[in-house]
Amino acid sequence: MVMATFSSDMAILGGGLAGSLIALAMTRHRPDVRVLLVERETRIGGDHVWSFFETDIAPAHRAMVEPLIARRWSGYDVHFPGFSRMLTTPYASVTSQRLDMMVRAALPASALLTGTDVAEVRPGGAVLADGRSIRAEAVIDARGARGLPHLTGGWQKFLGQMLRLSAPHGLERPVVMDARVAQHDGYRFVYCLPFSEREIFVEDTYYSSDHALDKAALRQRVGDYAALMGWHVDSVTYEETGVLPVIAGGDFEKFWNSAPHPGVARAGTRAALVNPMTSYSFPDAVRFAMHLTTLDNLSGVGLGRTSHAWAADHWRGGRFYRMLTRMLFGAARPEERRTVMERFYTLPEGLIERFYAGSPGLGDMARVLSGKPPVPVGAALASLAGRGYPLADLGLKGDLT
Repeated sequence: MVMATFSSDMAILGGGLAGSLIALAMTRHRPDVRVLLVERETRIGGDHVWSFFETDIAPAHRAMVEPLIARRWSGYDVHFPGFSRMLTTPYASVTSQRLDMMVRAALPASALLTGTDVAEVRPGGAVLADGRSIRAEAVIDARGARGLPHLTGGWQKFLGQMLRLSAPHGLERPVVMDARVAQHDGYRFVYCLPFSEREIFVEDTYYSSDHALDKAALRQRVGDYAALMGWHVDSVTYEETGVLPVIAGGDFEKFWNSAPHPGVARAGTRAALVNPMTSYSFPDAVRFAMHLTTLDNLSGVGLGRTSHAWAADHWRGGRFYRMLTRMLFGAARPEERRTVMERFYTLPEGLIERFYAGSPGLGDMARVLSGKPPVPVGAALASLAGRGYPLADLGLKGDLT
């Protein structure tokens, strides 16, 4: 029996955020390129809510992002034991349900292959788990991270639930951080997105040196937070979990070359295209997807080199964030990490916008590090010299999602 072979100009392996954005960008701006998007699950995007600040997205890229937005707000709040603050930067969320709908609307049926796992990736194509194969001029591996070998740091772990309430919750804006909660296993906060008057997404998040995720404990904490807020939950309509890398250091070239085929292009977390300190990936995924649409050389070798160069440049640009991560994990005791973020949110709003957008200036960096230090100076210097609290090896097996 002859197994089917799929053919395309560009095979995008992984229909998560990074892969889907590349497929959408190419379809919109490079209709001359035949793309094939392959996803192992039946739905594009899995179970996720991605959020971003309006200032994270370049004006030229907003037309592609706009149709993906499920809900937007004119600002957001943060809460810490010492103060609360309302910030006016517009905020928006993209849901996996919305992403799936828009990808299916934009791509022809022949360009989408779901419910299919990839067994092997190689230059010029891939082999699927069922024995079928893909031939493509270029391949982009965007299947998420299966460990980040040769990198060190910690983890941002979370469990979020969409709660349907019996009465209005009373929130007008998202709460990006409510750190007034008890601290567990590192810096912990609760994140709230009011999607409608009686529907709210509540996520329990914490920074930890351990990658283990206790789902039962986090579900209990989400329920406890809802009760504390006086919300009566009628039902939980959706749940998502994640264990994301927070990168403090490592050897980028060894990380890149540890792949079975280093010359194959990579995107998203698999290329370490995340904010090293926050694990925030949406702006980087948009920028890389749009960059690909400008390339003349989309051959496998050319795209592989472009992918490596882009990721290497992103790594160099992340030095400041990796330094802050080393200070957060290597200088601050777990129960003290909240003070680091509490001080950060007292800084000017423009600085906070540039920080999340990945574009802080030298003055911004100096401002973040100046003033009353959130961690002892001696401990901070020790962490930067590699003598602080030990950092985790991020080279784990299994998906970090």
